Formats: sequence, structure tokens, C-alpha cells
Amino acid sequence: MKAIIVTNQAAGTAGMKLVERERPEAAINDVVVEVHASGFTWDELTWPPTWTDRLDRNRTPSVPGHELAGVVTALGYGTTGLSVGQRVFGLTDWYRDGTLAEYVAVEARNLAPLPGDVDFAVGASLPMPGLTAWQGLFQHGRLKAGQSVLAHGAAGVVGSMVVQLARQAGAYVIGTGRAADRTAAFEFGAQEFVDLGGDALEDVGPVDLVFDVLGGDIAKRSAALIRAGGTLVSIAGSIETRPADGFAIDFVVESDRSQLGEIVQRVRDGRLRTNIGAVSSVDEAIAAFNSTGRRKGKTIIRVRS
Repeated sequence: MKAIIVTNQAAGTAGMKLVERERPEAAINDVVVEVHASGFTWDELTWPPTWTDRLDRNRTPSVPGHELAGVVTALGYGTTGLSVGQRVFGLTDWYRDGTLAEYVAVEARNLAPLPGDVDFAVGASLPMPGLTAWQGLFQHGRLKAGQSVLAHGAAGVVGSMVVQLARQAGAYVIGTGRAADRTAAFEFGAQEFVDLGGDALEDVGPVDLVFDVLGGDIAKRSAALIRAGGTLVSIAGSIETRPADGFAIDFVVESDRSQLGEIVQRVRDGRLRTNIGAVSSVDEAIAAFNSTGRRKGKTIIRVRS
């Protein structure tokens, strides 16, 4: 099968190679999925699990990519809940070979059924941003109707999901980003917008929840905006500055079949739209990942047309 591998962390995406590999086999509780579309997160080549296993041993050459949509072709011993020929989508384990390949072995519990009226490219664009936004808002942020949310990167892949889900939950949403992102942020549902390059973030005033995707100085300044009892939620690493009278949570997204089902249903009924940028074939993938232009939306690789 065709697969994209990485062997050199320092080389980044420039070190990717398209090679032929053996098809994976299904272990206990696994399925093998024929990948039709794969998503790629731009900073995953900086993640330790891309390069080492759980015992910190080198596991290269490894296949990156953790989001997929495809069709189940084989079941491992003891696998339940899915069947051969079923359309699925989901998020694979961080420490196993990923989805930039024609086939991938993944634990069945990490996948959810993909309805027949949802395109594979759309399915592959949902797991990481959708689950991240869902878990940050509702599990960790405990968002309730009537609260206010400051969504950093509101026109980005994760931020646009945060904006949409928060609005649907009855929150008042303030988006942030570059000046060029203003229109897109409003289109996704933000009710106010803060240009991080020209506006004063501190003028936002107290909010119930900050969803941070940026880290650094923006995260530090955001901590001061949390009203008493509010929450700063971050996916940008450890939080250095915590709210004076609130909560601070950084988390790593996890796959969840029921949440995936909720997210894809919102796509089907028009309440949620994806933020897809470039769509490339597997043969064009390495060039797409090494493009020098500004990335807008999620890059999707169509492994099969």
C-alpha cells in the first residue's frame, strides 16, 4: 500500500516520504480501515508520540495523520460495534501508525459510523477540531446557555468549531484573530471580533470561558479576563498564568464515539459546517504540506477518489 512516512523530526514536513508498505493487520479489538480521506494537523510532527512509543523508544519510520474517513475491511478478534463494509470516521491512537496511508489499523472504539450522505473528505475533517471544541466547551468548560465565550483563532480549524458549537449552546461569542479573519469569524457565528494585531484584548471585559488555541502571551493576558468562577481552557500546552478567581484546564483531545455522532449529525442537518482548506491526493500530499502560502482551513488528503 502507499503510505507517507517520517523518520527525521528535525526535517519536519520536508522529511516526509511516499513509500510502499505492508498493509496493517487487525489486533484484538481493532478494525482495518480502507482510508478514503485523511486529515493532518500541522504541528503533529512536533508531538512526541509521532516519534516514540509509550516507553519512549524510537518507533520510526512512522505514518503521521490521525483523522480518517473510510470503509472497514477487516475485524480483529473480539471486535464489536462495527462491521466489514461499514463507512466510518474517527481519530486514531497517537502512538500507532496513522492515516496518511491506504489502510490503517485502529481500535474500533475510536471510530463512529459515517452516514452515507456525508462525503469522506467532510468526515475526515471533523474528528480533531470537532471533538476538541466539544470537549473543551462542554466537558472541561462546563458551558451553559447565557454565558460568554472568548474564542481565540475564531476563523481557524478548531476556533471555527468552537464558535459554532458555543453559539448553538446559547452562549455569547467573541472571536479573535488577525484583521483578515474578521469576516470569516462573523460568518461562523461570532457576535464580536477582536483583532489581536490592532485591538486591545483587555477591552473585552470579563467572560465566563476563554478557549485558547494560541498559548504564549495571548494565554497569559486571557487569564485576566476570566470572571469569578469562569474557566480558561487551553489546547496550547501547560497554562502558565491562571485566572485569579477561576479555573484553568489544558487537555488533549480523546476520541469518543457518541460525541462524533453528535457532531456529524449537526453537519447533516446544517447546524455545523466544516472548515476545509486544500484538498489534495496522496501523491500530492507532501507538496501540499510544504506549501509556503498561509494555510486556511484544514488540509484533507483524498487517499481514494
